[in-house]
Amino acid sequence: MKKLIFTIFSFFLAINLQATDLTEGKQYIRLDTVRSLQPEIIEFFSFYCPHCRSFEEEYKIPQKIKEKLPEGTKFKQYHVNFLGLQSENLTRAWALAMALGVEEKVKPALFDVAQKAAMKGDTNSFSMENIRTIFLQQGITAEQFDGGINSFAVNSLVNKQIKAAEQMKVRGVPDFYINGKYRINPEGLSRTRDGFIRDYIETTIKLLDK
Repeated sequence: MKKLIFTIFSFFLAINLQATDLTEGKQYIRLDTVRSLQPEIIEFFSFYCPHCRSFEEEYKIPQKIKEKLPEGTKFKQYHVNFLGLQSENLTRAWALAMALGVEEKVKPALFDVAQKAAMKGDTNSFSMENIRTIFLQQGITAEQFDGGINSFAVNSLVNKQIKAAEQMKVRGVPDFYINGKYRINPEGLSRTRDGFIRDYIETTIKLLDK
């Protein structure tokens, strides 16, 4: 009986290990790029993107990845310019949020306003002035916003986001890149909701060691 139990346990353990093995071209894609000097994960996203919002608020994939990060590993979220008419303003707004360290304060409201505007086809009312109002409503002062939105630090962060997206040849979002060398391939992950979330997180963390 003990032998039988051990055999069954070993069988299921083997299945589990196989299920979590990484295969190039399946769970991830290797890029023809230079590996980053420090371990890092970059998520490219857009406030216009419903799937990005689901990743953030429903699946909580970024949050769960952050909770599992090895010490010294950076998790970065970069906004892209190619989705939505106010994308450039939103990229700049996100750069200001990063500079001020208020990403979590403004993120939900920016998602909400951007996606409501997109659904209504209302591109005129959603402007930098609307973005400014959102920041002020979340406790950022007028002086912080007005003095920072076109500052050298924010300009540098805007350029960093744009350059990173160009280097990685980002064409869609949400898109995760690990150590500047690997891209998560969502099509190679589980098709069930819980399995997809699990696979996304496990694959991202495991690629840090490749």
